[in-house]
Amino acid sequence: MIQESTFSRRQLLGGLALTGLSAGALSSANAEKISPSRVIHLHKNMTILFQGDSITDARRENRQAPKPNDQKSMGNGYASMAAASLLTSRPSLNLSIFNRGISGNKVHQLDARWQTDCLDHQPDILSILIGVNDIWHGLNGQYDGTVQRYEEDYMALLERTRMALPNVQLVVCEPFVLKCGAVNEKWFPEFDYYRASARKVAEKQNATFVPFQEMFDQALKYAAPQHWAGDGVHPSLHGAALMADFWLQAVRG
Repeated sequence: MIQESTFSRRQLLGGLALTGLSAGALSSANAEKISPSRVIHLHKNMTILFQGDSITDARRENRQAPKPNDQKSMGNGYASMAAASLLTSRPSLNLSIFNRGISGNKVHQLDARWQTDCLDHQPDILSILIGVNDIWHGLNGQYDGTVQRYEEDYMALLERTRMALPNVQLVVCEPFVLKCGAVNEKWFPEFDYYRASARKVAEKQNATFVPFQEMFDQALKYAAPQHWAGDGVHPSLHGAALMADFWLQAVRG
């Protein structure tokens, strides 16, 4: 079972402040509780690995030989922002942080590159955000996968990871979309089934679950969907900053 902890109104507003929204506009907000699961505690000399699709990739460079803690290797999205915060706020921990997200990936494509792009890094903390392409490419006629395949592939991937790295701490991030740009009513209710599957996988694998969709649903009280993700899928710098702050609530031990 996922152990619930509280993501408070104060934490939400703190993250929103990073995105350039005024404190005055937020002072009367009635932010509801959002519940990422238990906190992961950091220890010295840990390796942290971010995995996923274009939202994690965020135009990173040095793809063949990514360097830990290197901005070009981390891209310009939420993973880079979260890494920068950890490295500057906790320098004594001597963390090694990698980003191996690849644009366009679905779960089965993670599996195809898992040995070199995950297991060989021997991460102590592995964070995965995957799922939007599993539905998007299907809507575009480029993929014939189903929610069931997504869940089964995801479960098998994490079981494979647990076998190779029994002590790894897993972070499963909820896939999300905002209703603008490329995202319309055709995405629903199927997309909600993908979200539910990601949560189910996290529960069964005893992983920390970061509910990004719930976070953005709350953020819509303060700004339009386009402010957070212009095409409904890829976060703006504002959206990425909010994601980074929210992700950090789960790992700052």
